[in-house]
Amino acid sequence: METVRHSERTLKTALISENPRLVSQYEKLDAGERRLLNEAFKPDHDLFGPITLHSQSDWIISHPEAPQDFEQFFSDPYRKAPSPDKRSIYIQCIGSLGNTRIISEEYIKWLKGYCEAFFYGLTVKLLEPVPVSATRCSFRVNDNTQNLQIHAGHILKFLKKKKPEDAFCIVGITMIDLYPRDSWNFVFGQASLTDGVGIFSFARYGRDFYSSRYEGRVSKLQKGSSSDYAVFDNYYTPQVTSVLLLRSCKALVRWIEDESDSPGVSTERSREGAVDLPKPVDAFKEWKEWIIKCLAVVQK
Repeated sequence: METVRHSERTLKTALISENPRLVSQYEKLDAGERRLLNEAFKPDHDLFGPITLHSQSDWIISHPEAPQDFEQFFSDPYRKAPSPDKRSIYIQCIGSLGNTRIISEEYIKWLKGYCEAFFYGLTVKLLEPVPVSATRCSFRVNDNTQNLQIHAGHILKFLKKKKPEDAFCIVGITMIDLYPRDSWNFVFGQASLTDGVGIFSFARYGRDFYSSRYEGRVSKLQKGSSSDYAVFDNYYTPQVTSVLLLRSCKALVRWIEDESDSPGVSTERSREGAVDLPKPVDAFKEWKEWIIKCLAVVQK
């Protein structure tokens, strides 16, 4: 394992800017917010520790990129910010998110609640879920996992056409694995900053994705036959566990504790024999404790 550490001077140079617009924002920070920011400059503090690289396949090692400080991020001409007439985040579900309709509906409500908390001040709206066939995207069976995959770039084109006028962005979410081009094995997600569209897959966040192979769940696709979307009918989706939800959302204390995202059982649900689904947050314990420590610094 390898540990990435930076000095206090390096961290301050990367995080603090002399840009007048940013300086005016720093000056608005209250005492608690300043304390929390100062914690980020302490390389050995337990709140913001060094990065541990576990293997040569870790992203930082395998995909070296030029460093970017906050000033460069803030001044990026392609960086988008909400405006008075574009303050809505739209979520477009593609395919089923759970192994039953009820679980799919609850999962997307939990994700919506998380987005509303994380992007506080913006409106989050759910678009009607669509099947893969509606996107007219290309798809394939991955040679390594034997799982179906859909083409991320084609999904972006579909989302761009569906983007509402008041949208800051539209984000597609799916439980089907993604690939960006034929030569790539897979990708977790893909986005266009200029178009304000993105697609993300939670498929590989399930516990069993890398330990199980799903031969037999889909028919072998012949070359040139990737137009029969019936292969996605009743296609396997991973179980929505607490770990999968954690990897989808990480943690916000109030969102973890709030049960309002999980409404009671409706009459229609009762007919299906469903029970009330509590938000599966037991895997969030460590993240919740970390955020509480951060809040303690702010509220000290």
